[in-house]
Amino acid sequence: MECAEGSDDGRRDSRVAQARRVVDAVESLVADWLATAEEATPRLPARQLLALRTVRHTPELNLTALADRLGVGLPTASRLCDRLEAAGLLERSVQPHNRREVRLVLTSYGQRVLTDVTERRVHRLATVLEAMTPARRTALEQGLSGFQQAHTAHHRPTSPDD
Repeated sequence: MECAEGSDDGRRDSRVAQARRVVDAVESLVADWLATAEEATPRLPARQLLALRTVRHTPELNLTALADRLGVGLPTASRLCDRLEAAGLLERSVQPHNRREVRLVLTSYGQRVLTDVTERRVHRLATVLEAMTPARRTALEQGLSGFQQAHTAHHRPTSPDD
């Protein structure tokens, strides 16, 4: 039995070492990711960009749902939306079927800003990918797809009925 326990520790050590190597690569990617956002006009903090992306990908999103998705309190989400609205990137509108609920919608300017940041990121990433072999590009794409699936499954929101 001791061998089995030792092999579990060895596999865990191997996974931790692998995770450390991935952290190094991800830190490089994040540095590029953030730099592209800094190049865009207007310059928006990462949380504001994330809020805009969340609103774009979730039609009919309200303030409470945005706060939940961002993992922040309602007052923080409200101040964030105040800033985005003042910058002309986001609009709040009253839901026709529930006048007490406010719906968040990107403005056309907000859409353009997100498109600009995305295109900058795509261009910078494409430049890096060109320096990789086709096999490594494919392996990276498959690995990231697997990561995204595992992450989504592990972080699936639960309902109160679960």
